[in-house]
Amino acid sequence: MEAKAKQSNIKMTARKLRRVINEVRGKKVIDAQDMLRFMPYFAARVVEKNLKAAVANAKEQFGVNPEQLKISEIFADESVTYKRARPRAQGRMYSRMKRTSHLTLKVSDTVK
Repeated sequence: MEAKAKQSNIKMTARKLRRVINEVRGKKVIDAQDMLRFMPYFAARVVEKNLKAAVANAKEQFGVNPEQLKISEIFADESVTYKRARPRAQGRMYSRMKRTSHLTLKVSDTVK
């Protein structure tokens, strides 16, 4: 049994998300929630919200308690990059890349 939650077009680079998801990959849901709650990164709030959605999906679809779940798969992919310009001296423009990402999280039952 596996439940999934996805979030698209997060206004954050995939590199910043990966710094957080590498810490919680393979952990039990209860332990991962405790870790995410005390991480100082904004990406931790995004991952925590997605984890709550995946747990709610598992509870709704399969009737499983969060204590029985663990994170089976989690990854962040790059999404579209918005190209913006920043004015500089003497009429020049520098380009700015506003990167976005997709987050996918799957939880599964630890008892198999």
